[in-house]
Amino acid sequence: MAGTEPQTMSAPAGRTLNLVLATCASVVCFWAWNSVATLGAFYTQNLHLNPATTGVLVAMPVFVGSLGRIVVGTLTDRYGGRAMFTFVLLATILPILLVALGGTLSSFAVVLGAGLLLGVAGTVFAVGIPFVSGWYEPSRRGFATGIFGAGMGGTALAAFLNPRLVAGIGYFPTHLLIAGLLAIMAALVWFLMKESPGWTRNNTPVIPKLMDAAKTPVTWKMCFLYAVVFGGFVSFATYLPTYLRDVYSFDPAGAGARTAGFALAAVLARPVGGVLADKLGPRPVVIVSLAAVAVLAWVVNLQPDGEVPAGLTFVAMAAALGLGTGGVFAWV
Repeated sequence: MAGTEPQTMSAPAGRTLNLVLATCASVVCFWAWNSVATLGAFYTQNLHLNPATTGVLVAMPVFVGSLGRIVVGTLTDRYGGRAMFTFVLLATILPILLVALGGTLSSFAVVLGAGLLLGVAGTVFAVGIPFVSGWYEPSRRGFATGIFGAGMGGTALAAFLNPRLVAGIGYFPTHLLIAGLLAIMAALVWFLMKESPGWTRNNTPVIPKLMDAAKTPVTWKMCFLYAVVFGGFVSFATYLPTYLRDVYSFDPAGAGARTAGFALAAVLARPVGGVLADKLGPRPVVIVSLAAVAVLAWVVNLQPDGEVPAGLTFVAMAAALGLGTGGVFAWV
């Protein structure tokens, strides 16, 4: 009893609420970020796109979001998680509405431009990781970032719900619903979220700070690992609906449901990877993850026949990527 008392007393008040708010904000942003990819079949048909053009369209938010994290992460050090979460959520509303407009007008240019702006939603991770880490002691940061990483579940929601919502209530109302969720979440974050007790504003100029980080070898090592495990998850979640439609002949709803299962497996494995990294260290967790991904990628390349073998392969791949993502973020 006496041994647990210091831990209870040292826990900052409100950290669970702030972790939940950050995770929910991530869910909504990931839902918006993947809204174009999950409707790839819709755009292929209605905008008369070939596979290469569809690939460019669905990749645009991912590409811009990946680059934007560098800047947004630096701005989070300066302005704090509360302000930056609110900014990212609100800044995502306009691109979602433009995507809705472009799809309604059957304009490839408008949807592509909106997809570029939609990349801002993908920067939410650069806000959330330092924010939730600030609320937890080093020995529990793997747990904290693992729970926050469950925000990737927004990908599963997008894959499962978007095709059904478009079929049920229509294309434009579906995007209005997403925009409304972004606005509600932004209000909740602004009025309920608090900065961690240890957070202090960092006024170091952005460019020199980025250059210093680029000169540190460990930065590039972590970037490589991040690109493999989290980048692998994002790329699979982005292209899997199209892949399942073209290779296994699933309709949009069926492909979306199976992509949601893939994303859910990664989401569930993500906090497990973080907790294991806290207990065993991140290195063995990441090594096991990378080894499993390499083997499973080879199996995927064989295009296993039958829904069950293919499904099990993709789910196992997702779990390995989720495990590795949890390990990498605990390492950082």
